[in-house]
Amino acid sequence: MRLAVSGGAPLAPNLARCFIGLGLPLVQGYGLTEAAPVVAANRVEDKLPESVGAPLPGTEVRLGEKDELLVRSPSVMLGYWERPDATREAIDAEGWLHTGDQARIEAGHVRIVGRLKEVLILSTAEKIAPADLEMAIADDPLFEQAMVLGEAKPYLAALIVLSGEAWPGFARSLGVVPGQAGALAAPAVVDAALKRVEQRLERFPSYARVRRAWLTLEPWTIESGLITPTMKLKRTELAERYARQIAALYEQDRAAAGSGAEGRLGSGALGESAR
Repeated sequence: MRLAVSGGAPLAPNLARCFIGLGLPLVQGYGLTEAAPVVAANRVEDKLPESVGAPLPGTEVRLGEKDELLVRSPSVMLGYWERPDATREAIDAEGWLHTGDQARIEAGHVRIVGRLKEVLILSTAEKIAPADLEMAIADDPLFEQAMVLGEAKPYLAALIVLSGEAWPGFARSLGVVPGQAGALAAPAVVDAALKRVEQRLERFPSYARVRRAWLTLEPWTIESGLITPTMKLKRTELAERYARQIAALYEQDRAAAGSGAEGRLGSGALGESAR
C-alpha cells in the first residue's frame, strides 16, 4: 500500500498521525459533487492532518460571508439540471461556488470547521461549530457518538452514546452497578463523564464547554434514521427523537435560576436507564 486517501467525512488528526507513524501515508481530501468532486487534498510531501490540504492546481478558494468556503475552478459545474434558481443560489455572478461549509485557510491549507447550517449561536452571541467538538468528544474510548446542543441557549449540552464495551468497567469504577435501572443517570456517572468531556475540549475556547449531558447506550444508526450513510448526524431527527431529554437539560437551569441556586457541573443531568 503506497497511499490511502480519506474523504466523505472528517478524519481525526490523531488517527491520521497513527497511520503515518506506522508508515502508511494517509492523506485527507475535500470536495463536493458540484466541483467534480475534489477541491483540495493533502500531499504525501505536504500534509497537515488537521487540514484537508491545499487546493488542486487551477482551483481558487477564498472565504466569504461567515467564513463560508467559496470555490472557483473549471471543474465547478455549469449548474443543476433544469433548476436555474438553485444554480443562481449556489454559484454567484463571479463564478464562485458557495459550498455551505465553514473553513479557515492557514498557510495555504484549507481546514473545514463545520457546516453553515450547523453552526450554533449561543444566547451570549458566541458561535460554535459543533462538529469539531463532537469529534473531540468521540475520540475518548468511552464515547461512541455525541451531538452538541446550544442554539440560543446560555451554554452547551450534549447527547452522548456510551461504548457498550467500556460502560461496565467505567460504571464499576464509580461504584455503580452497570445493569441497574437508572445507572446512567447516577450523579457520579454523569459528573465523571462530563469531566472526561471537559478534558477532550481543553483546546477549545472557554465558552465551548459542555455543562450538561444525557447519556445512553443505544447507538444512532442508519437503520434508525438518525445518521446518514456517510455516518453524519441527522441533527433534526435527533432533536425530534430526544426533544424531551434536551428540554430537561436546559429546564434544570431555569429551575435553579428561579430558586437562586447554582447547579454544579453535571448536577442533575439525565441518563437513560441502563439496559
